[in-house]
Amino acid sequence: GQVLPIYGASLFDNVPSTFAPVDHIPVTADYVIGPGDELMIRAWGQIDLDLHARVDRNGSVFLPKVGSLNVSGLRYAQIEDFLRSHIGRIYQNFDLNVTMGDLRSIDIFVVGQVNSPGRYTVSALSTLINAIFACGGPSSRGSMRDVQLKRGGKVVTKFDLYDLLINGDKSKDVVLLPEDVIYVPPSGPEVAMGGQVNVPAVYELKTETRLSEAMRLAGGLPNTAYTGKVYIEHIVDHRVRSVEEVVLDATGLAHPLADGDIVNFTAISPKF
Repeated sequence: GQVLPIYGASLFDNVPSTFAPVDHIPVTADYVIGPGDELMIRAWGQIDLDLHARVDRNGSVFLPKVGSLNVSGLRYAQIEDFLRSHIGRIYQNFDLNVTMGDLRSIDIFVVGQVNSPGRYTVSALSTLINAIFACGGPSSRGSMRDVQLKRGGKVVTKFDLYDLLINGDKSKDVVLLPEDVIYVPPSGPEVAMGGQVNVPAVYELKTETRLSEAMRLAGGLPNTAYTGKVYIEHIVDHRVRSVEEVVLDATGLAHPLADGDIVNFTAISPKF
């Protein structure tokens, strides 16, 4: 009789606007410069230059008395030395500073089991996680544990949102490139953890999962939980349900869970 939420779905309820803008964060050293980016070039000494140069469609910027220079594909860490070497062919005794101005936008696709699929225009600094928030996250039937980033028809990375939610780990988050496709497949096997657990919810499983591992996903048991046994409701052959009583000893904690299982932890009975 207890209504359980899908674990992690609340993360995408009323997403604050702070997840959307990524234009004002520092540009990383490995940021790849492309058409539409703006370079703020300042030089002093023998040459006096204060220029906001936009990278054109051919990937080039034009510097007065220096000419057109192709900068597309260079990383931000390389651009200052690149410009210094070309300006240095004409001028001597100067100092140079290059920073990024406005950044280009890129188009990506978000498809599959998400709340708002479609084509999105995002900042070139956007990452996979930014895009997941922009589309409202996986739908009620979408996978929270197998978000796929496809590039050129190949899967570049798979992101497990449980790593972020439970462990605070987003090491597999990657920066997006133009025409990337984010695909959210249907959810994998699910079990419900209800009753006396710290985080009652419906949890998605990636592989065969023991009862102890599912308890860890649910945040463990509170002090009020009865740790003698637990009741597990199974679906048998897609026809009937059966209830199994499992003792919480070493053997019971190693009990494998299957898709559709409902695990109910009871409270300690009060004494009168």
